[in-house]
Amino acid sequence: MGILSSLFGGGSKELQALKDNGAVVIDVRTPGEFKNGHVKGAKNYPLQNIGSKTQEIKRLNKPVILCCASGMRSGQAKGILKSAGIECANGGSWTKVDRLYSN
Repeated sequence: MGILSSLFGGGSKELQALKDNGAVVIDVRTPGEFKNGHVKGAKNYPLQNIGSKTQEIKRLNKPVILCCASGMRSGQAKGILKSAGIECANGGSWTKVDRLYSN
């Protein structure tokens, strides 16, 4: 995976595979941003709180697709969750992930 994909979101094959395996979508934007539009069924855990949610996320026992406005915050969240042993990918912008889940 290239540096830009790592920063701004994973490739569509990786995301599709996670979706097919029952991935949970976690949006790391603020509650206000989330309220203005989000992927149907997504959970909202703002980036500043993601570290305290790792045990809760582990209990979901599912892979995670992270999203935000551009892919920057979800990229940071990916690093936090990966270091906690959670299978996850940076989906990039929530609109990109929304398109994946709309198909």
